[in-house]
Amino acid sequence: MTRVLSCIQPTGDVHLGNYLGALRNWTLGQHDADAFHGIVDLHSLTAIEAPGIIGENTIKLAATLFATGLDPDVATVFVQSHIFEHSQLCWVMECTVSFGELSRMVQFKDKSAKREGEFIPAGLFTYPALQAADIVLYDADEVPVGDDQRQHVEITRDIAVRFNHRFGETFVIPKAVTPRAGARVMDLQEPTSKMSKSSAGDAGLVYLYEDPAAIVKKFKRAVTDSESEVRYDREAKPGISNLLDILSACTGDSAETLADKYSQYGPLKSDTGEAVVEMLRPIQARYAELIADKAELANLLRQGAAKARVVASATLERAYNAIGFLPA
Repeated sequence: MTRVLSCIQPTGDVHLGNYLGALRNWTLGQHDADAFHGIVDLHSLTAIEAPGIIGENTIKLAATLFATGLDPDVATVFVQSHIFEHSQLCWVMECTVSFGELSRMVQFKDKSAKREGEFIPAGLFTYPALQAADIVLYDADEVPVGDDQRQHVEITRDIAVRFNHRFGETFVIPKAVTPRAGARVMDLQEPTSKMSKSSAGDAGLVYLYEDPAAIVKKFKRAVTDSESEVRYDREAKPGISNLLDILSACTGDSAETLADKYSQYGPLKSDTGEAVVEMLRPIQARYAELIADKAELANLLRQGAAKARVVASATLERAYNAIGFLPA
């Protein structure tokens, strides 16, 4: 069975775009592959400096992954920092990638430019080495990624190939794959931009655990256009098309079919808001149960770590043996 690895950082509240664009597909795909899902909390150190935040975000994100449908008996859900092999293999990766390769990473250039004049951690530069360790540790065959992450998988492939050339066949060479198509969710106030936690405000963001009345209110205030015709046209009518895409994701009907059912914007906004509320209702209820029992959540994560460590420890040992380190 193909092994698939997908990871997520615990850097803030999960929103509707995260769920419809990725997390729902993780649930749908967990029975089709040997699925590994990591909460990569070590990576969060490049963005979070205050104490306590990463741990709290991690437990909330774990509750979200299980609430949205990941089955701990089927998928391997683990926390990166619980498995020391990530940090150990990261050093091997850092010694197998060049300074030049790291300096050409687009995300480093973009993120460091945004922090000009501020503290820029070295981890932001060496981030791809840890990400490479995350991937090759689990013998991942496929890594579903969007276009913005393809460069990270490509550098992982380069590092793994170079290591295998130097020390012998050790690592599975992963390939980046286009994930199962998820709904493309745009900001409700800026429908030409993706819904994102980095938005200037939260009026266009719908969080998974928002109060239902607040969710409906945000949809009623969604930006549309000065026309009155309801039709699906991403370029000419981005606001209306975004609402139709979201409603389609909730109902299973195509956006074009749904457009034919409406002659006014108001009912479309209301129905989309209500559909989102109903879709999220069982997720919110399950999340409330899980987050109220953090001891059980911790137990589920320990189970996931134990499963993940079986694979990670074998890979690290294989790499150390290939290098020829003196056994302990």
